[in-house]
Amino acid sequence: MWSNTWFTFLALLALVGVVCLPRMRWRRHCTRFFARLFFAGTGMRVSVSGLGHLPVGTCVVVANHASYLDGPLLHAALPAHFAFVIKGEMARVPLAGFLLRRIGSEFVERHNRHRSGRDAQRILDSAARGQALGVFPEGTFHGPPGLHRFQSGAFLAAARAGLPIVPAVIRGTRQALGSGEWWPAAGRIEVELLTPLPPPENQKPAIHAARDAARAAILARVGEPDVTLHG
Repeated sequence: MWSNTWFTFLALLALVGVVCLPRMRWRRHCTRFFARLFFAGTGMRVSVSGLGHLPVGTCVVVANHASYLDGPLLHAALPAHFAFVIKGEMARVPLAGFLLRRIGSEFVERHNRHRSGRDAQRILDSAARGQALGVFPEGTFHGPPGLHRFQSGAFLAAARAGLPIVPAVIRGTRQALGSGEWWPAAGRIEVELLTPLPPPENQKPAIHAARDAARAAILARVGEPDVTLHG
């Protein structure tokens, strides 16, 4: 109950900040600050390693997805200049959707092919303008542990924009707040940024190879099974 009250309190303060602050950079710093306060105040000890692997300039960070905590976690862990690609359903959540728009989040509609294609083009354009992106290429998370197949959108954006790809491993969020749970548990959460992959060539085989290499790097470090081997 305390964690929900704490989250609501900080979310309202963050909302005030993103409404009042005129610049995107300031709004993102504000959100990052309150995300860090949330984890600290609920007993979730966050450690981040490998920040030195982030290239100077822009890149695409791709991470495994295990919990609703993963989005706030990457806001807390990564530098404030990142924008995050989020499923379109979140845009329709009261307050959360408004806050996410104000910090430049990119929404992707997963269940409408026309809108999905339009969203993908918008993200490609954003990457081409040099926007650093954080993406969960599994698209969503599932209850049982395991790394699912990666979609290719993030890697296509990296190829079109000539951006390096940084695999990121998230550990501990599934244990802290699993699927169907409402109250996170205290514990240790880790974010590990791995060695960057060079920008892939803008050709389908190279894009798929980059996707598979990033997934293999995450799978080797995440401590969860490869669910593509079971089905």
